[in-house]
Amino acid sequence: MGVPALIVAAGSGQRLGAGGPKALVELAGRPLYAWSVEAFRQASWVDRIYVAVPPGQADRFTEPGIVTVEGGETRSHSVANGLAAITAEGSPEMVVVHDAARPLVSPALIDAAVIGLDADVELHALIAAAPVTDTVKRLGEDGVVVETLNRSTLVSVQTPQVFRVGFLRDAIATGDLAAATDDASLIEAAGGSVGVIESPSGNIKVTVPGDLDLAALLLERNR
Repeated sequence: MGVPALIVAAGSGQRLGAGGPKALVELAGRPLYAWSVEAFRQASWVDRIYVAVPPGQADRFTEPGIVTVEGGETRSHSVANGLAAITAEGSPEMVVVHDAARPLVSPALIDAAVIGLDADVELHALIAAAPVTDTVKRLGEDGVVVETLNRSTLVSVQTPQVFRVGFLRDAIATGDLAAATDDASLIEAAGGSVGVIESPSGNIKVTVPGDLDLAALLLERNR
């Protein structure tokens, strides 16, 4: 069974100080997004790779074998555009969504997430996440600590995230795309069930310049 993948690469990169699309910033000699594309090419369960790109800049995304889709004003709008393109070409049961800002994603994690959702008919989505290791406190409106949360019940959400296509399409149609910070939250808001698969520590997100340095070091170590 082949599953399509959507890599979201339409971000502006303002916090990174990129001066252009984040996904095109160079990392270890390649554009940032290219590392995710390579991992998805190597994943056994992925058969097509779509990339949501900044409007009007598709010609700058030149990795072979990808299908570019124009992104939207928010991340979830980009996912909606990508999902529309995917379903226009077929009727897959599942789709993998990943952020180009996580260039160290492994083919093994991608495959494990797809296999995990396929095996559990009760779930509408399965997402990569890492245990929270810091102490987390909730603040009141006055900035004073209200409570310390039980971190054993908390996870830090990452990508890849795998969805049942029909449920994701419905959740996007009824959800608040401007407010959603990830697609799994749309599934939750629509009453769906979201499972978690533990992500390795190296699946970092590139947000600020120091993250690029760390990602380069990790890539070199992995080689």
